[in-house]
Amino acid sequence: MPVSLKIDLSGKYNLFKNSTNEFLVFDKPEFEADRVGYAGIVVYSGISFDDFGNSVYYAFDMACTYEISADAKVYPVKGEIGKVKCIKCGSVYDLSSGFGLPLSGLSKEVLRKYKVTVNENFLYVYR
Repeated sequence: MPVSLKIDLSGKYNLFKNSTNEFLVFDKPEFEADRVGYAGIVVYSGISFDDFGNSVYYAFDMACTYEISADAKVYPVKGEIGKVKCIKCGSVYDLSSGFGLPLSGLSKEVLRKYKVTVNENFLYVYR
C-alpha cells in the first residue's frame, strides 16, 4: 500500500511540534495527495529528544499484526506512555521505543513502521 503523508507542524498540527508522548491518527486521507497505508497511520512523538533538542517522531501502520485486517486498527491508549491497542483483539503495542513491539494480547509481531523526516515545519511519512 502506498504511504505518503505531509504534516504541517506550523499550521493545524503546531502543538505536535516538539511535543512528547503525543499521537496523531490518520485513519483516512486528509488531503487528496495523502496515502495512509493499509489501515491508516499513527504518528507518535516519542519521550526523548535528538541531539538538537527536537522531538523524535515515529510512524506506524494502524493495522493490528494479529488480525491483519484494515478494520482491526490500533488506537492510542489514554493515560499510557506510547501505547496503542487493537480495537478487535485487544493486543497492546509499545511505540515509545520506536519499534512497535507487542506487549500483551494475541499479537507476537511488531507493527509496520514507516520512515519519518522533518524538514523545517513539515513532517513527512513515507515507506
